[in-house]
Amino acid sequence: MTRPLLAVDASDPVAVLEALRLALSAAGPAILPIGPDGVGGELPATVPEPIALVIQTSGSSGTAKRVELSSNALLASAAASGAALGGPGQWLLAVPVHYIAGINVLVRSIAAQTEPVILPPGHFDAREFLAAAETMDADARHYTSVVPAQLARLLDAADGDASDGGAADGDAADGSGALAGLRRFDRILVGGQSVPSELIDRAEALGIRVTRTYGSSETAGGCVYNGVPVGTTEVRIRHGEIEIRGPVLADGYLDDPARTERSFVMSDGARWYRTGDAGRVDNGVLTVTGRLDRVIISGGVKVSLDELERVLRRMPGLGDAVAVPAESARWGEVPVVVATSPVDLSALRGAVVTALAREAAPDRVVVLDSIPLLSTGKPDLVTLREIVARRN
Repeated sequence: MTRPLLAVDASDPVAVLEALRLALSAAGPAILPIGPDGVGGELPATVPEPIALVIQTSGSSGTAKRVELSSNALLASAAASGAALGGPGQWLLAVPVHYIAGINVLVRSIAAQTEPVILPPGHFDAREFLAAAETMDADARHYTSVVPAQLARLLDAADGDASDGGAADGDAADGSGALAGLRRFDRILVGGQSVPSELIDRAEALGIRVTRTYGSSETAGGCVYNGVPVGTTEVRIRHGEIEIRGPVLADGYLDDPARTERSFVMSDGARWYRTGDAGRVDNGVLTVTGRLDRVIISGGVKVSLDELERVLRRMPGLGDAVAVPAESARWGEVPVVVATSPVDLSALRGAVVTALAREAAPDRVVVLDSIPLLSTGKPDLVTLREIVARRN
C-alpha cells in the first residue's frame, strides 16, 4: 500500500509543522520539506504506507538521497529524547526544517503537545534567538537544538555578559541578558557535525547545559547523547565502522533499493544501519573518530577531503599534499593542508573556492620535511591528524 507524498516549502516552518502533524497521525500525506536547493529531481507521487516523512540530503559522494522515515521511528526518537532530557517541554526552533534536526524539534513539540517558538529561516542572529527565548512558556521545560557554529555565536554573546560580571554575580537582576537567557534552557542539544570539546568546555564554564548529540537522517536524528545511546538504541563497532540499531532507524532510501541494501543490513537477527563513521566504544561510551569516506562537515556543509586533494595535487609544488580535518571552535571541523613545500595560503584558498566551494578552502597549511607513510606507501592519516592537532 502507498500514501501520497507532499512537497512542503521549508521556508515556512509553520506550514511544515501543520503538515507534519497530519502526516504523523496518518490523517494527511507524507511530507518532504524542500530546502533552498529545490526538489533535486523528479518527485514520486506516493511513498510506501508506513512512511510519514522523507528527508532529502546529499550523500558523501554528493549524490542526492531521500531518507524514508515512518511515524513510529520519528515518535520513538521523540520518546527516547524526552526520557533522556528529563521530560517533555517547549522547544525553540533554530535550525532549518529541511534538516532532520529541525524536523525533530517539530516532532518533539507535537509529541509533547507544546507549541514551538520558531525563529524565522535565514541568517542566524544570537540576539534574535535570545529574544525568541524570552517568549517561551515560563512554567515549561525549555529546550533547543543548534549546530556548533550557532552555539559559538551564542557563547560569544554570553561571554560578553560574563565579562561584565554576569558569571560571577549570577543572572542579571531583571533576568535579562544573553548569559541569563541561555542558562534558562534546561538543555541545549548541539550536533549535526563534530562538536569541538573547547565549545563544550566554554558552555559548561558559563553554567550553560549542553548535550552533544550524534545521529543522522537515517536514525531519525540524534540517538546518542554525550556518547551514550538513548532509549533502546544500540551501538556497536564492526570492522572499525559505527553501526546502529533500534526503533529509530529509517525504512531506507526512496526509490533506491541498492543504496538501502548497502546501508541497512541484517546481522545477529537484527537490522543495523552502517553509518560510514569510524569510532570506538569504551565502557559503553561512543567516540566518533572520523568519516570512513573522508568527508567532514564544516559549518553544516559536507566537504570531501579526497576532492580537495585532487584539486591540490594539480597545483605546482603540491603533488604530495594531503588534506586532513582539524577541530574548529566555530565551524566544527575545517580542512587543513599538509605539504612539503611552502605555499601562499591566500592564493591556495582562492583556487580551491573556484574549483570546489568556500567551505572547502583550507584553514591553514602545515609544512613538513616529508609526508609520513604507511607500509603500503599511502599517507599515514592518523599521524598527520595528530601532527596538525599539535600545531593548532
